[in-house]
Amino acid sequence: MAVKVLVVDDSGFFRRRVSEILSSDPTIQVVGTATNGKEAIDQALALKPDVITMDYEMPMMDGITAVRHIMQRCPTPVLMFSSLTHEGARVTLDALDAGAVDYLPKNFEDISRNPDKVKQMLCEKVHTISRSNRRFGSYASHVPVAAPAPAPSSSPAPASGFTSPAPARTPVPARAPAAAPTHSPAAKRKPYKLVAIGTSTGGPVALQRVLTQLPASFPAPIVLIQHMPAAFTKAFAERLDKLCRISVKEAEDGDMLRPGLALLAPGGKQMMIDGRGTVKILPGDERLNYKPCVDITFGSAAKSYGDKVLSVVLTGMGADGREGARLLKQGGSTVWAQDEASCVIYGMPMAIVKANLADAVYSLDEIGKHLVEACV
Repeated sequence: MAVKVLVVDDSGFFRRRVSEILSSDPTIQVVGTATNGKEAIDQALALKPDVITMDYEMPMMDGITAVRHIMQRCPTPVLMFSSLTHEGARVTLDALDAGAVDYLPKNFEDISRNPDKVKQMLCEKVHTISRSNRRFGSYASHVPVAAPAPAPSSSPAPASGFTSPAPARTPVPARAPAAAPTHSPAAKRKPYKLVAIGTSTGGPVALQRVLTQLPASFPAPIVLIQHMPAAFTKAFAERLDKLCRISVKEAEDGDMLRPGLALLAPGGKQMMIDGRGTVKILPGDERLNYKPCVDITFGSAAKSYGDKVLSVVLTGMGADGREGARLLKQGGSTVWAQDEASCVIYGMPMAIVKANLADAVYSLDEIGKHLVEACV
């Protein structure tokens, strides 16, 4: 059965090109288009697409406001198009906070010069986030949303700013495979020297929910590995720093690990840690699919800290983190995975669970609480 897609963009050229690219895949059907956020809401309600591609800057109603309305009225996976700038990153993070699932750079030159690469990337993203739809209601209930949006208006909507995290909700029951624990007690307290968290699709919202539960006095250093472009990680670190009681910054070469500080791996590069607690930032290796790569950071943590690492693998497609987690387990460290029900994409955590590497499987809302119990 074809994936039904609604394409939303005020640019006629971009709307046509996206529709053409998607329609060239026989397993994708473009069921409609819209030129602004208000039309997007109406079309989403009428057509009930499996996926919506959404621009941000549009007349009458911007993309973020439209996403909020759609999440409230007919939750649907949304793929945002964004510019690879600091402002584009901020806007995209706002869109993810409002409920969008993932994003792609809006690059007209790439469409002209690399049409095959763009087609592959776009179609893969659409297929991936369409698979989150079968449990999208569960995921949508975890999305931190600001105050209820007003009714759609014909007047322009202002750009969204930072939003506060939503109050904790009732945890969603785990739906992990039978071989894995469906309920895991809190880990015993241990003098962890490092908490390492890896994630991909759905990670910005997931990390926000986990890290905002930690007190300023959290005693362990934290490293964060989020699959994200180079232009986005600085804005994302700034956002987390504003929302969290702990400190968060984009990691730089030579940074030192310290309690109450989370260092975010910079996009396009690799982050490693040595036994002295010094962070090494290395150029991204073109042979690696992910820059930053969870396996690289987890592997260096295993070598440097033995059994004193508490690692967590959150939502994301693929299996990045599995081999790094294997090294951590071999050294006696602890590995947690997010449960299927609260993931946007149950790929990376599933790889951990299927490899029997998970010491515990927790819902997204439980992870922050258990980090505090294990480390404080």
